[in-house]
Amino acid sequence: MKKALIVWGGWDGHEPDLVAQIFAGILREENFEVTVSDTLDSFTDAERIAALDLIVPVWTMGTITQEQLRPLLDTVHAGCGIAGCHGGMADSFRNEVEYQYMVGGQWVAHPGNDGVLYEVNMTDPENPLTKGIGDFEVKSEKYYMHIDPAVKIHATTNFDEVKMPVVWTKTWGEGKVYYNSLGHQADIVAMPQVTEMMRRGFLWAVR
Repeated sequence: MKKALIVWGGWDGHEPDLVAQIFAGILREENFEVTVSDTLDSFTDAERIAALDLIVPVWTMGTITQEQLRPLLDTVHAGCGIAGCHGGMADSFRNEVEYQYMVGGQWVAHPGNDGVLYEVNMTDPENPLTKGIGDFEVKSEKYYMHIDPAVKIHATTNFDEVKMPVVWTKTWGEGKVYYNSLGHQADIVAMPQVTEMMRRGFLWAVR
């Protein structure tokens, strides 16, 4: 049985506890053994997390110590997958540039804040991560990201004719990295399209 660790916390506005519950449900349906934690100290037991197959961060902003961060980075580099969404993965630990390098991007703005209606477009409708989902509209925060040009982009949205990535994948050493900028709160994560994209992302990223 594959082992997954979900670590939630940080800014409460993103409803990290509720999002973590949704993610845990998705993974359990896929027969993962899931541990849900609300402390970054979960990363300090290097031997324990080295046995994981997937890490799911749900932690917006906040700070992380080197004793917590180093085992996380090393575990993913050694082959454990990491997958997450919105600020819970790409607006965590703003001072930690190596974490951002692993993720492949960092949130910098959401013009209009929450409640912006926008379209999410699949870049390759035949890719297994997006096949059959189709373009769809969402009313939520619209994330403007700084991104690593090495990421593989699977979905985008438009910012004044600039195509901004919404979903991307990359690698970090031997580990696979999946990110989806949707998921401001639990109701967005619970949208069928978003839930399905996250499910596929988890299964793609797992060791």
